Amino acid sequence: MAAGERSWCLCKLLRYPEAVYVVYTGDVNVNGQQILEGAFRRFNIRLIHPVQFVFLRKRYLVEDSLYPHFTLLGQSLGSIFLGWEALMQCVPDVYIDSMGYAFTLPLFKYIGGCQVGSYVHYPTISTDMLSVVKNQNIGFNNAAFITRNPFLSKVKLIYYYLFAFIYGLVGSCSDVVMVNSSWTLNHILSLWKVGNCTNIVYPPCDVQTFLDIPLHEKKMTPGHLLVSVGQFRPEKNHPLQIRAFAKLLNKKMVESPPSLKLVLIGGCRNKDDELRVNQLRRLSEDLGVQEYVEFKINIPFDELKNYLSEATIGLHTMWNEHFGIGVVECMAAGTIILAHNSGGPKLDIVVPHEGDITGFLAESEEDYAETIAHILSMSAEKRLQIRKSARASVSRFSDQEFEVTFLSSVEKLFK
Repeated sequence: MAAGERSWCLCKLLRYPEAVYVVYTGDVNVNGQQILEGAFRRFNIRLIHPVQFVFLRKRYLVEDSLYPHFTLLGQSLGSIFLGWEALMQCVPDVYIDSMGYAFTLPLFKYIGGCQVGSYVHYPTISTDMLSVVKNQNIGFNNAAFITRNPFLSKVKLIYYYLFAFIYGLVGSCSDVVMVNSSWTLNHILSLWKVGNCTNIVYPPCDVQTFLDIPLHEKKMTPGHLLVSVGQFRPEKNHPLQIRAFAKLLNKKMVESPPSLKLVLIGGCRNKDDELRVNQLRRLSEDLGVQEYVEFKINIPFDELKNYLSEATIGLHTMWNEHFGIGVVECMAAGTIILAHNSGGPKLDIVVPHEGDITGFLAESEEDYAETIAHILSMSAEKRLQIRKSARASVSRFSDQEFEVTFLSSVEKLFK
């Protein structure tokens, strides 16, 4: 089993006492006990059965920084060498990939003779990515110099189509496929074409942690707090949040609104993320709203929970988020969610519950500004009704639901 947060959830659930559980990991600078302690500290997970660790030294082959061009192909080929190293150290009876290394599946199935399963968090390539290149749209994974050049766009499109074809072939080797959302399901069915063994298994969200936050309008200060939760990665599209907030603020200032504040909470993984935060600070200054925008970097969970308890609105702006655990957490905490009208939030999360709305969706800067203004114009009673519906709806994303659907899906691998 490949290591990662989802892997710990999987290890915790597997209940075959006669089995030996092995986790492949690239964390060669720590020992097994330290890894287990880290899993408990970061994810609050203690394993039912002991596990063995196989330490891999070729993890650098799947780092995106190693492949400035043809990144998808480079990482996928690198995963084959990483998988070979894993297979040479331990040949399992059942192999479950939860890291997205689809190119390792035929290796373990046909050379290792294993039963193989996949828990797909995000497809390596999607039909939406093909559309972005085909329509010559600028995106975080489609540079402007390519969109401006019809020849380069055509070459990249051919590359994507060829990669998608190969990705479909290797993915179809899976005996069991689990996907984390309806959005992911649609893409995997289109690419892997294994509908007979594919199921949706929503990722475990620790909604219970947020249920002790009271739902009433709980403001320590006058006005309204808007909170965004998510890593400072380019695809999260934080600039859209700041621009929409600036548009809202400029409109509302004329009407003397209550004080508004936008707090962007997220993790910085590296120097690139830190640079991205500095660019966002400059953007807020350029738009003249720096006084009303705060950044909270790598804050403790208790502090995050406190901000969510004070927030009126939770913001999400990523296009085609595969699922959206942050969206679920905001709803569980009692904020009114305003998410991007795409992907998991649109198809699975911000959907009516027993006929009642659970939040709002938007796409453009204007959409976000107008919807925020609409939410703030509601009566406290109306907002409370939405909060209650949203909180009631997220129970389907609990740890308990994940346990039932996951065990049901993988059962055939262990027969």
